[in-house]
Amino acid sequence: MSGNEAEPRMFTNRFADAVGPSGRAPDRDRCRCTDPSVKTRPARVAFHAERQDTARDGWRHLLTLIEEAAADGRTVFKPFVELSAEERRQIVTLPPTIATLTKVRHLVLYGTNLVRIPPEIGAMASLEVFEPYTSHRLHWYPYELTRCTRLRDSTVSTRVLYTSFNNRPPFPSLRPVTTATEADFTRLDPGVWGADRVDACSVCAEPVDHELHQAWISLRVATDVLPLLVNACSAACLAAVPRGPSGHVRTPHHGGPDLAQPPVRGA
Repeated sequence: MSGNEAEPRMFTNRFADAVGPSGRAPDRDRCRCTDPSVKTRPARVAFHAERQDTARDGWRHLLTLIEEAAADGRTVFKPFVELSAEERRQIVTLPPTIATLTKVRHLVLYGTNLVRIPPEIGAMASLEVFEPYTSHRLHWYPYELTRCTRLRDSTVSTRVLYTSFNNRPPFPSLRPVTTATEADFTRLDPGVWGADRVDACSVCAEPVDHELHQAWISLRVATDVLPLLVNACSAACLAAVPRGPSGHVRTPHHGGPDLAQPPVRGA
């Protein structure tokens, strides 16, 4: 090695112990919702429509792991490490029982097949480190994540987010206001609403029983600016959502292909 050559550096793999066992079949699916190329990604995107099959072995195994973690009060939770590849592929959301994980400080969701995170994550009051890294079908997060006031560090694959600086993919379109006579909030289509039910307001936590006001807002959560879905019970609650940072759409909006976003970084 000459004096002008830099010594090679060794980088440790922080997620070496976050990967579950491999299998014969893929452990997750792929999508092109936020593809960097405008030629290959859809001009109009929608929420992933998969419903969680609660009869699958993977779901039951995950429920057991959450029960065990809540019972023993562990502070680090890496549930997908303990699932088989087939089981990991079966999980597209987390159970509402994650609300019982009030002692967990570090949540690792590395390389999952998740397409959504339930609002109950907001009850994880001790959460400090959130790592859904390489979960490439997680394009957005629930606004309730902002209730995790101790959250200080996150590792997210930002290039697959709707807020990506690199390609500015479109946000799914939202219906601004829906009344209880127009939809049953306990039986929703996740491909339209981003959830199969909306029980409580993302902002005030009161029941959503008369009107549902949905909007997107981009906010800094821990280390990253995340696209957050707000399910509000009223226009007043939606108006209480804080403004987002510069470089993003700073006020609540309803997405869609015609949304004017800041230009792509470097454009």
